[in-house]
Amino acid sequence: MAIRYSRGVALLCQGLLISTVATVAWAEPRLFESSQITPAGEYTTGIEGPAVDADGNLYVVNFGKRGTIGKLVAGASQSQKALELPDGSVGNAIRFDPDGTMFIADYRKHTIFDVKKGSLAPDVYFHSDLMNQPNDITMARDGTIYASDPHFKGRSGQIWRIARSADGSVQGTVMRAARPMGTTNGIDLSPDEKTLYVGESNSGQVWAYGVQGAELTAARLIRTFEPDTIDGIRTDVAGRLLIARIARGMIAVMTPDGRLQHEVILRGSEPTNLAFGGVDGKTVFVSQRQGGFIEAFRTDQEGREHCLQTRSC
Repeated sequence: MAIRYSRGVALLCQGLLISTVATVAWAEPRLFESSQITPAGEYTTGIEGPAVDADGNLYVVNFGKRGTIGKLVAGASQSQKALELPDGSVGNAIRFDPDGTMFIADYRKHTIFDVKKGSLAPDVYFHSDLMNQPNDITMARDGTIYASDPHFKGRSGQIWRIARSADGSVQGTVMRAARPMGTTNGIDLSPDEKTLYVGESNSGQVWAYGVQGAELTAARLIRTFEPDTIDGIRTDVAGRLLIARIARGMIAVMTPDGRLQHEVILRGSEPTNLAFGGVDGKTVFVSQRQGGFIEAFRTDQEGREHCLQTRSC
């Protein structure tokens, strides 16, 4: 009798264990499956430049109206206004350095702003009338900023290198390249920072360059998509590129040699850019122009920028 009772309890416990494990497995988010996480219409059609700070808060440009920066607190489902840029300025890209300073590319006023951690006041970090319209930016470990600077009407572009000099002043230089560029748009560094990836919207091409000071070397075409179907680019710690396929409604996950590994189907058809966040840096937030909302999916690798933010690499 006691033996049968113990066996029954064991079977019951085993059944509960299997049921519990199955429930946990069922509840675990699936990789590369996107869902909408903020209401439609929060952002204007200029929604762009998502970036996540070290506390897990997501910042996106043009919340409610142009010239604003929206904030989605970690774990929240609705954004709020974080700050406003000076009159006439409109942001297009945001990045954070490891100290928590936010950098914002203002394409209207040819300016890069910085906002110190704990502040809501944008200060001019760099300005040049020689800029066409700074579009997207990425940051190196030492604080150097690389900015794509397209000329959409001329279907051309360039890359700026912006860094502090020995005397503490901020200097910007148009980087020399061996080939004429198209409309430079999405941009990011490889994990070892030896390669700069640049997407050219007009041609749909993604190029890789070696970085030597203010010179872009060894230009290498790694993949060509359809013209006018690529926008923002981010890299992960494995060296892969995640590319916003605007007008195609997906994020392409691509190896450094141009092989497609995944095509993440999105809720909206016009993704403009993306950023890594979440506790482990494996949640990808996507700014969606169609509908003016944020959607997100889980991936299997931490983002390069998140790794720098948390100082874990």
